[in-house]
Amino acid sequence: MKARLLLVEDDPEIARVVRDMLKRENYEVTWATTGLEGWEDFQSTSYDLVLVDLMLPEMDGLSLCKNIRWKSNVPIIIISARKEDEDKVEGLQLGADDYLAKPFSLIELKARIESLLRRWRRYEGKQFSEQKTEYVDGLTVFWDEQKVVMQCKEIPLTAKEFAILKVLLQNPNRIFSKSELYQHVWKQADADGLHTVTVHIRSLREKLEDPVKKPRFIRTVWGRGYQFIGEQK
Repeated sequence: MKARLLLVEDDPEIARVVRDMLKRENYEVTWATTGLEGWEDFQSTSYDLVLVDLMLPEMDGLSLCKNIRWKSNVPIIIISARKEDEDKVEGLQLGADDYLAKPFSLIELKARIESLLRRWRRYEGKQFSEQKTEYVDGLTVFWDEQKVVMQCKEIPLTAKEFAILKVLLQNPNRIFSKSELYQHVWKQADADGLHTVTVHIRSLREKLEDPVKKPRFIRTVWGRGYQFIGEQK
């Protein structure tokens, strides 16, 4: 197989045409019909490129792009019937690498996929796996082990606490709303669990001994959400 692609498209006619073309080109293709299904597929399997429609049920394409970009630098191509410049700009600002308006040529789509995959493979070849990251004030994160150490003492975090901390750490100084954190960590499109996020943030702060009024790691931006402010060594 050339590469493994994720196609997130709710129009079955378009999806089948694109999927069949890609399979003829020897790509392995997973087809998701909703944004939430696409997000779940992305988290369960490693992909080389993602094709995303904007107007999707359960989770819209822009939210899906944002979630994927929090987790990975994998190439993203938006394919959408919405041709407004605002949609294109927003999609690219959220991390998409390319934007193709419907109706589009399969030949053009194929060329753009091949171009992005070439760049992605060059990028991957230059990367190396970081086993751990150290921060000022004694915080060390061991990524492969999902372990957090504070002042040489391991901090027992739950899976959800580590997942929240990971999102914040990998996007330093970016402000995440409770809704965004809930959507990303609990993998649900609605925001019914905002209190749950508050509880987990409070628990994280207690374990890291990080006071709300004088934070070293997690700052509350009132009315907006949370951001990681720790300084990496």
